[in-house]
Amino acid sequence: MLNFNIDRVAFSIFGIDIYWYAILIITGVLIGAKFAQKEFVKRGFGEDFVYDMLFVILPIAIIGARTWYVIFEWDMYKNNPIQILNFRAGGLAIHGGILFAIIGLYFYAKKKEIPLIDLLDILAPSLAFGQAIGRWGNFVNGEAHGTPTNLPWAIIVDGVKVHPTFLYESMGDFLIFLFLINYRKKIQKKEYKHQFILLLMEF
Repeated sequence: MLNFNIDRVAFSIFGIDIYWYAILIITGVLIGAKFAQKEFVKRGFGEDFVYDMLFVILPIAIIGARTWYVIFEWDMYKNNPIQILNFRAGGLAIHGGILFAIIGLYFYAKKKEIPLIDLLDILAPSLAFGQAIGRWGNFVNGEAHGTPTNLPWAIIVDGVKVHPTFLYESMGDFLIFLFLINYRKKIQKKEYKHQFILLLMEF
């Protein structure tokens, strides 16, 4: 049984609380962007391409994540809709973030005349890795946990031993990341081998 008591607030700046949840999400985004950057450069894009793209897509994804959460938790906001804009109170859903991000990527790719499938192919492993890190924000907040259990790795939330579902998803996301990275390497090796054979045939 794991019994942790972590303060949701990491530190404060000029009286403004900075939450661990936000730090972990930003960390996941930045590390994921670094992985994607290497692949973008390998495929002939500029080093700053991924950051230019995130500058446009990330706000759209945040709006989508908030919209999805509000829709499915409408009872919390229907009597006080101004709270929809209170992002600091929490409430982001990854499903809406991914959906809106893909929509945003579609128009971004169209404007830049880049195949959407190429962007999705490069960004998919980074998304999985970023989510693996970001999920730990739920742990700090004591949310998104499972049903009561007596398993040795149970965590205590509000005095009850429960499944650490955040950990299950984090591990699953990381395994997905490893699978996608390794699968892409195998595909690229086959492509390089095919290109090498074609080069030999030209001679």
